[in-house]
Amino acid sequence: MAVDETCPVSRTAEIVCGKWTLLLVRELADGTSRFCELERALAGISPRTLSLRLRALEEESIVERHTFPEVPPRVEYALTEKGRALLPIIREMRRFGRNWMIAEPAKRRRAASSL
Repeated sequence: MAVDETCPVSRTAEIVCGKWTLLLVRELADGTSRFCELERALAGISPRTLSLRLRALEEESIVERHTFPEVPPRVEYALTEKGRALLPIIREMRRFGRNWMIAEPAKRRRAASSL
């Protein structure tokens, strides 16, 4: 799908609509995390996919990587200011999901059982 570089919605969607991307940003919302912590929090993500997503988010200046000169090496990831600016979008998605996506199946089940 071609991205209209002049459309802010299209450009934003290109960055954040990758599988796992918003969940990864959500996991970093509370502060820094190590790779293994992110991997555990995002059950089902492969190490390769996590690595690729983190690298892509670094390239977009959404996530920053901090490497500590220790043995063994320690690496932590955190949201940048640009990354934190995505948090209101995630909060609204959570609200939408609770109001429309989670509540709707329960309403349908109740309606079906009353038939």
